Amino acid sequence: MDTKMLDTGSKDAISWLPREVLGDILSRVPTKLAASTSLLSKKWRNVFALVHNLDFDDSDLLQPEEDEEERGVMRESFKDFVDRTLALQCGSYIKKFSLKCHIHDDKSKLAHVVRWVCNAVERGVFQMDLSIKTCFHALLPSELFTSKTLVKLRLGTQISFEGLPPNVSLPALKILILESVLIPPDDLCYVLLPGCPVLEELYVYHDGFEGWPYRISSQTIKRLLLHYDEFEIDFMSFMSIDAPNVLFMDYSHYALPDYPQVNLESLVEARLDIQYTKIIERPDLTGLIMGISNVQTLHLSPNTVDVISGCVRHGLLLPVFNNLVSLSFGSKNKEGWELLPYLLEQSPKLETLIIQGIDSYTGDVTMIPSQVKVLRVVGYGGTAKELENVKKFIGESECLEVVLA
Repeated sequence: MDTKMLDTGSKDAISWLPREVLGDILSRVPTKLAASTSLLSKKWRNVFALVHNLDFDDSDLLQPEEDEEERGVMRESFKDFVDRTLALQCGSYIKKFSLKCHIHDDKSKLAHVVRWVCNAVERGVFQMDLSIKTCFHALLPSELFTSKTLVKLRLGTQISFEGLPPNVSLPALKILILESVLIPPDDLCYVLLPGCPVLEELYVYHDGFEGWPYRISSQTIKRLLLHYDEFEIDFMSFMSIDAPNVLFMDYSHYALPDYPQVNLESLVEARLDIQYTKIIERPDLTGLIMGISNVQTLHLSPNTVDVISGCVRHGLLLPVFNNLVSLSFGSKNKEGWELLPYLLEQSPKLETLIIQGIDSYTGDVTMIPSQVKVLRVVGYGGTAKELENVKKFIGESECLEVVLA
């Protein structure tokens, strides 16, 4: 087959592509590299105005040998780069705006962040990712919380807000990610979430940072991830979740004294990783366990099993899990394994049982009820002890499919 090469004369083939295509190509490379093309010619300056993904990261300017104090300073060169880049775009549409910066030397520099965020909001940004590490209370413009176009918003990292504007209105927001963000206790529940009428996914992470809030309320979210780690809690701490339309929940936390309201009536799948803390000697998971009793697929980490078994010893009565068909269960001690027969008894429709840590199993009788059709053993190493424990689980079951993985 004959092929005919494109005759581009003295120009390169890329330059012949439509401006919109060139703009899309530049949107896929680092902003610093894309911005450098504006130096080539007037045409490329016009092309750069069509770049719809902007990613600014002040760590690109840091050197490995710099100490922590130097790393907390926003460089003038970084500020100038962001200003020049935004000016080159002449107010064109932005799809994604990402900003990562450190401000520990001068609170007034937060004004630059406010200005850049406003620029992106005014240009109809769809997705915004802000990671601002600062020792000051974060100052973000009210315009960010009244964007009509924002679909995905990520706020972080290790920043504190004195308060949110009372008129939050994010009518298009579907995904909200809060990563180590300290918000006044009621602002998320009563200000931010009510202003997101179509929100579908909520992610709250606290890693090495004080973990507010303890109250989640939304009638629209379908996917909920709550991960709390390394923060101060006390005997007054609690967690309430009022989210009747959540289908999937991943909850990692310390065991708390109280779960006064857990409304998850539509829950299909839940992953729990709850662990003890020295501060709370007698946690009470009653509200949490009752609130997830409609679940169909349940993953319990060994830490969670340890806490639940402790609560059972202190009087917790497990509900009947009438919809549960798949259970993932792991334990590290005898007390945890003693919980399994009780949990199986409360799960009349269970079909698949997934076991973690079979080598630590301490039981001596068959526990698999007849309705369970599949036993999956994860982390199986093929040792004699593991094989012996698997045989204990199987017992005389004839219709049980065993999968060793």
